[in-house]
Amino acid sequence: MANKARASFNALFWNEQAGCLYDVVNGDTRDASIRPNQVLAISLTHTMVAKDRAVSILSVIERELLTPRGLRTLSPSDPNYIGRYEGAPGTRDGAYHQGTVWPWLMGPYITAYAKVSGRKEGRRFAAMWLENFQQHLYEACLGQVSEIFDGDAPHSPRGCVAQAWSVAELLRAMVEDIKSHL
Repeated sequence: MANKARASFNALFWNEQAGCLYDVVNGDTRDASIRPNQVLAISLTHTMVAKDRAVSILSVIERELLTPRGLRTLSPSDPNYIGRYEGAPGTRDGAYHQGTVWPWLMGPYITAYAKVSGRKEGRRFAAMWLENFQQHLYEACLGQVSEIFDGDAPHSPRGCVAQAWSVAELLRAMVEDIKSHL
């Protein structure tokens, strides 16, 4: 059954032209938006994609979504991309899933990267990324990680100044993907 589910998933979700996964499949309709959800298909204990596809997906994520603060929720090359989370509540709500950076997604990204690149290279990347992230711990709320950041540089912190899932995923990745494999 697992092999059948994996084959079905790949037949439905693999976007050959983009080298990554479709965001949504609804009958014959495919949404080719580049979004971070696809990193979860790699980071799962039992991944849904083969290593060559995982490498391709990570390459697309790195090119389109990776920032110094986490992963964007939508590629800047998409016409629906909104690079700043600002303005009235309705405007901010409209930007939340259209390019805003979510730091919690770095947890699954680091796990996926470690699985594809090997533990040693994965630890090196994760340690470097987390080291570069340290300045933020003094930026919005001392020792905390903000909920979200702007998709556009300089990736200003937005939303709540101390978000549990942002902190938790970075700590989980540090413990599971860096420290436990030393």
